[in-house]
Amino acid sequence: MNINVQCSNLDLRITAREKKVGTSLMKRRDHVIGLVLGVSSLCNNIGLFDDIAKAAGLPPEDKPRLCDENCEKELENVPMVTTESGLQFKDIKVGQGPSPPVGFQVAANYVAMVPSGQIFDSSLEKGQLYIFRVGSDQVIKGLDEGILSMKVGGKRRLYIPGLLAFPKGLTSAPGRPRVAPNSPVVFDVSLEYIPGLEEEEE
Repeated sequence: MNINVQCSNLDLRITAREKKVGTSLMKRRDHVIGLVLGVSSLCNNIGLFDDIAKAAGLPPEDKPRLCDENCEKELENVPMVTTESGLQFKDIKVGQGPSPPVGFQVAANYVAMVPSGQIFDSSLEKGQLYIFRVGSDQVIKGLDEGILSMKVGGKRRLYIPGLLAFPKGLTSAPGRPRVAPNSPVVFDVSLEYIPGLEEEEE
């Protein structure tokens, strides 16, 4: 019998061999169940480790970001742009390529945060670009609008109001902050390339 117990950053595999020997098998199963319950309890506490580290004055776990400490300082002096919809953004880096036409696919990296700066989702941690079709309601409205006015090679911080974010909220992975319904979120986004547009230009 193979049992897999997964936490956000932890994958524990427990293997027990079954032997059809009546009470012996029952005892073996009891031991395995007890071990699984113990591991599950550990998983429930993993999300608290960062908070404990902060309380003890220890540095939090490093996670890959599109905007590092120097970038954060420079961003303080970048003017905020506010659109008619209420979306706000600051350009970390203005791209030199084309902007994506509505309906085209884009390949982008993103780091999604609650206003406090805690990350609840990230393409960088997944190790792959996020590809979606802009202007087609495949992502939240604020991200859609923010990407459409970017240029390839650019990086931008989007301050997305609740009405343009997750109307029904979002249940994040264990150890990550939950996004409440209609609550504001912050996205750092880099527009890497536009697959369909590049093919047409060739």
